Amino acid sequence: MSEPRNILFIMFDQLRWDYLSCYGHPHLKTPHLDRLAARGVRFDNAFIQSPICGSSRMSTYTGRYVHSHGASWNGIPLKVGELTMGDHLRAAGMSCHLIGKTHMRADAEGMARLGIEPDSLIGVRVAECGFDVVERDDGMRPEGPDGFYDEGGAARYNDYLRAKGYESDNPWHDYANSGRDAEGHVLSGWFLKNSSEQANIAEEDSETPYLTRRAIEWIEQAEGPWCCHLSYIKPHWPYVVPAPYHDMFGPDDVLPPVRSDAEYADAHPVLKAFMDAPVGKAFARPEVRNPVVQAYMGLIKQCDDQMGVLFDYLETSGRMQDTLIVVTSDHGDFLGDHWMGEKMFFQNASVKVPMIIYDPSTAADATRGTTSAALVECIDLAPTFVQVAGGAIADHILEGESLLPLLRNPDADTRRDFVICEYDYSASPISEKLGLSVRESAMFMVADTRWKLVHFEGGFRPILFDLQNDPQELVDLGADPDHADTIAAMYDKLFRWTRRNAQRTTRSTAQLEQMRRSSGRRGVMIGIYDENDVPLELTVKYRGLKVPDRSGSAS
Repeated sequence: MSEPRNILFIMFDQLRWDYLSCYGHPHLKTPHLDRLAARGVRFDNAFIQSPICGSSRMSTYTGRYVHSHGASWNGIPLKVGELTMGDHLRAAGMSCHLIGKTHMRADAEGMARLGIEPDSLIGVRVAECGFDVVERDDGMRPEGPDGFYDEGGAARYNDYLRAKGYESDNPWHDYANSGRDAEGHVLSGWFLKNSSEQANIAEEDSETPYLTRRAIEWIEQAEGPWCCHLSYIKPHWPYVVPAPYHDMFGPDDVLPPVRSDAEYADAHPVLKAFMDAPVGKAFARPEVRNPVVQAYMGLIKQCDDQMGVLFDYLETSGRMQDTLIVVTSDHGDFLGDHWMGEKMFFQNASVKVPMIIYDPSTAADATRGTTSAALVECIDLAPTFVQVAGGAIADHILEGESLLPLLRNPDADTRRDFVICEYDYSASPISEKLGLSVRESAMFMVADTRWKLVHFEGGFRPILFDLQNDPQELVDLGADPDHADTIAAMYDKLFRWTRRNAQRTTRSTAQLEQMRRSSGRRGVMIGIYDENDVPLELTVKYRGLKVPDRSGSAS
């Protein structure tokens, strides 16, 4: 084995950390991802920076917290000036390519203000989150009375399906993400009652195998060093699966939901609003939840089988010997835990993600097959990739830290003693339901290995979980006066995070240190009484000068 020359960055969408067998799921077996974990490092405390697709991914791609990059919800553009891992890697001599999803919205107004042409090389990169696009597919082409959710969503995939004979205006919906009854009616995957249906598509034509083939096709012709972001769409809803995965799991394979009646009855008012959202109410019903979880498990099983296809190709092609491989997710899925569906809150079902990293370097032999309990954030991936590429980490921009030391030293740890996650729900109906202004519709999570605190704007009290004695996060201690000191200590950590200097991105640490010493060499003399009080070389421009008297009327 040699030093990694390339990077394969695999991200699944809405994959829970505990729905892989290497993380302990008792019924869902994922041998191919387990095989990767046996050859790399499995991180047991990896956290996202926002519990929603768009803002979570923007943090991962920029290596910056949501408060820094500003793309705080789906559809909010990433500011035109934000650098991404593609920018950092190209500066280090490594190309950076996309196959799949980013959920990025381009800052069209910012590009126009700066005169950046959308069809120019820089314009395309700015509009595509810094990636050179092989194929972008955000995997979302729903259509309502006001049109498509994403006008370009699944466009190329739809062309592929039509070429394969799936005749429809929108085969993404009508075939890949829906079932079919005996009379030929489409059973839409948008309706949870259809989650037990078999998707009306050949398995090899469904989204996950399609993206795997696109990745293999690209890698076969790629010239390194390269980074390929293979960003899968599943197991994100719609929860409909092709055969044979649609009935691979039964009711006995479904784990009971992690929730309690007391948790619901005593819920914090903001948490209660999320519990009472329609998706939460739906997942509270066993007849809804159980088939959805079975379908979700089928989607994950298909994902793992495709990892087997991909890893076998990498072995036979020799790429396994020179490619760093990362597998993670943009967030989890509540699946009825804590009386919620979707992902928009801070329990670990949502904010903790799987992260497996395989490093082919001989320097990583000491950590193969190990687990790390270090507190890791997804913003750590960008600086990790820069270090793998041989570049200098711009730590005045990138707010994470490289994980390479943890991949090569079993005793290494991160420098942090807490992790951060943010959620701006000002564009959510829940904000209106709570009567909150846009400014008030924000919450922040700070967690260490023992405690998790959630702060809310809008005048609400915090939530506090004791992760040691209540690992399922069922008991909120935020109103308990006996924990006032713990709450204060966690707020100290949150305040320490808010005080970081995240916006000074145009000067590096080394440049600032140099500036401390440079002004005197440019003639600035502050507090100097006599020219002989400083070295001669600093005042040579001010010594021995003669000029005529022009202070009065003299001509």
